Formats: sequence, C-alpha cells, structure tokens
Amino acid sequence: MDERQSSRGEPLRDDAPWDPWRPEDVARRFAGSTLRWYVVAGWALDLFRGEQTRDHEDIEIGVPSADFPLVQAALEGFEFDVVGSGEWWPVDHAAFNVHFQTWVRDPTTGVYHLDVFRDPHDGDTWICRRDHSIHMPYDDLVSFTPNGIPFMAPEVALLFKAKHNRVKDQSDFDGIAPLLSKGQTQWLREGLRKLHPGHPWIPALRSQ
Repeated sequence: MDERQSSRGEPLRDDAPWDPWRPEDVARRFAGSTLRWYVVAGWALDLFRGEQTRDHEDIEIGVPSADFPLVQAALEGFEFDVVGSGEWWPVDHAAFNVHFQTWVRDPTTGVYHLDVFRDPHDGDTWICRRDHSIHMPYDDLVSFTPNGIPFMAPEVALLFKAKHNRVKDQSDFDGIAPLLSKGQTQWLREGLRKLHPGHPWIPALRSQ
C-alpha cells in the first residue's frame, strides 16, 4: 500500500529538529499576503505583555482553515507536515482533515521553523476547535503589536493553555491574569467552566 494512503503516520521524533522563527520573522514572510494570521500560545501572551518573558521552544500561529493555501503560497519552497497523536503525515494525506497542526520544514536541512494551526471558522468568526459553541469575531480575537504583529487575545490563549496546565502554563496565567480587563476575565472564566469545570484557575479569576 502506498504510504500516503495508509491511515498510520510516521512516528514523530521527540528530538525533531526545531529552529523556530521569531514573530517578526513570521511577519516578514507573510508581508504582502492577504492571509489572516495571528501568533498563538506562549508567544501571543508575550506579545500582549510587550516583552519576551521566557524562552520559547517553538512558535505557533493560527489561520482560518480555508486560507491554508495562502500559507503555502507565502512560504513557497518550504515543506509541510501534518502532525497529530504523536505521528506525522505528508500534507496531501487524508490526515490533513483530521489533525489541525501543520509544521513548516526546510526541505534542505529538515529543520522545522513554524507550527500552523488551521482553525475552524465561519466567515469572519473564529470558532474554538474544542467546543464550537465558543466563538469570537476575528476583529475581537486578533490584536496587533505597535509594529503590526497580529496575536491571539490573551484570554483565548489562556483557555487553550488550561488543558495541560504545565509549569510554564501556570506561570503564563500568573503573569497575564492580573492584566486582563473585566470582560476578558469574565470570558475566560466562562470558557473554563465549559471546557474544564473545576479548573483551579476559575476560583483564582474570581479574585481578579
């Protein structure tokens, strides 16, 4: 059977080589594109704070899933691997429609530089892939740094981080929660109640 028709992917190496771009590198590569993109996860929170507070082993961006061809056009010459469940597949595999992460790889060195999240959406409305009842207009989801780098709203980035609540996630929460507006705090609290009832961040947010 052709490998691309197999449902099983190749095992994802724990030591997969990464040399992550910085947010400004990503912005430069997408300059001139009509793609709607935004930095997510830990880097988004640092962009919200206006300073880098810790090391980042990778960089992730979100894009509307229908706009992924614009990513490929802007990053012509790079290769894309679909990643999920500890495995990877070529971008033209059926796994593309199952898993949302796509790693950008230099075909010469095999080094990865960027992780692209293909997010569900309805026109100009972003939809949470973990619960489609959670959604937000892109105009509210995406903010910009003074030099024009787009990033995900901090309350949404924290909602995704709550699932694993690793040491770095707790540190991010501790640093960001006091900076949230009343509306952002309420949105995060309600999102946590939907996705993670009983999460320790819920009572912590009541004191904000």
